[in-house]
Amino acid sequence: MSRSIIAFCTLLVAAACGPTSSVPPRSPMAQRWLDRGELSYKSGDFDDAKTSAHEVLRIAPRDQDARLLAARLDLVNLDFKGALAMTEGLQTPEALGLRGRAHWYVGDLESAADDLEGMLSDPSIKDPWARDIAKLARSAGSRKPFSMEGGVVAVTQMPPAGSALVVPCEMEGEQVLTMIATGSPEVIIDSASRSAPSWVSLRFGGRIDVHDVPALTQDLSALSRVLGAPIKALLGVDLLRHIHATFDRRGGQFIVRMEEPPSPPQASRLPLFYARGGAMMMRLQVAPPGASSDGPGPLFYVDSSQPYSLLMRDALWKRAGVEPSQLTPTSILPNARAGRVPSLRVGGMAFPGVPALALDSVNAQAPASLDVTLGGIVGAGLLEAFRVTFTDEGRYVWVEPDPTMGKDEP
Repeated sequence: MSRSIIAFCTLLVAAACGPTSSVPPRSPMAQRWLDRGELSYKSGDFDDAKTSAHEVLRIAPRDQDARLLAARLDLVNLDFKGALAMTEGLQTPEALGLRGRAHWYVGDLESAADDLEGMLSDPSIKDPWARDIAKLARSAGSRKPFSMEGGVVAVTQMPPAGSALVVPCEMEGEQVLTMIATGSPEVIIDSASRSAPSWVSLRFGGRIDVHDVPALTQDLSALSRVLGAPIKALLGVDLLRHIHATFDRRGGQFIVRMEEPPSPPQASRLPLFYARGGAMMMRLQVAPPGASSDGPGPLFYVDSSQPYSLLMRDALWKRAGVEPSQLTPTSILPNARAGRVPSLRVGGMAFPGVPALALDSVNAQAPASLDVTLGGIVGAGLLEAFRVTFTDEGRYVWVEPDPTMGKDEP
């Protein structure tokens, strides 16, 4: 075959396959760092995952997979500008989804709609949150989400509701009961009240108004039946971050502020993490009686809509010195067993004998957006034993224990 024919055939193949990538293949060392980073991310070791992603990018600054891993880590830590920088120019569905979330949480609604709609144009993608948020963003006009006016501080009395974090407020001028929902990124309105996602206004304590609050819809009738009261909305973490909220179940107070609060006396500062910028997570430590807890502790999804204190994997019970076979059956959750954690550390505070449940399929109880392996789930039964204040735009909470903690069941 002549050289001219070979060259012509080569051109045909190149035309059929499209332009060749200008990104060089990943080196073995970069691949090892990337594998380590993905594994660390999945296990919830975000610090090591960040170190690994940066090592890949040091070796290969244009590596797309490393940039996407770094963007996921930026969202976990609410570094939205970092996520935007890492996904700049990338047009894969994952990159569009990450960038769309970052645009949404910084309030760039038009760009959020563009990216989320671009992601949803891929027929393999099903994301109800992105679909509804894109519609809200398109309908926003000149709205500025979570704009606040009124007094400096608003205090609302929380009614008795067991461990449930129920908060009275006004929604569009109507007095309603809502509930704190740390497992939800957005405000959720009962679908019996509104049939589609919308923008609403909330008023707390008769003193502070929060306008242009994005709200999705969900059937809350089952929750209302359990509590024996009509719950009209769930207050998600994006709202709680913006209003610098404090909730104190045993003290019966929900506090909204215009500005970041000062550090409370005798409080522990606990870092928070957010799955793709949304559902809330924190680290707790468990240990056998008399033993100290080493390391940062496993990752727990925080779901204040659940009545129990803790739900933990069997492996974590063993780490605490308790054999899962010794736990007793319970009807609180299907296939769950109940017992007490010998020692639980929350930030800088340690508590003995905390009641908890065991269930090895913990991730099945959490949203699909939680793309990490959980040690367990924190419920309202534990949260109600503390006074919790959001600070640093939601990256941390100040945690103050109830004086009776350790005497009564949390």
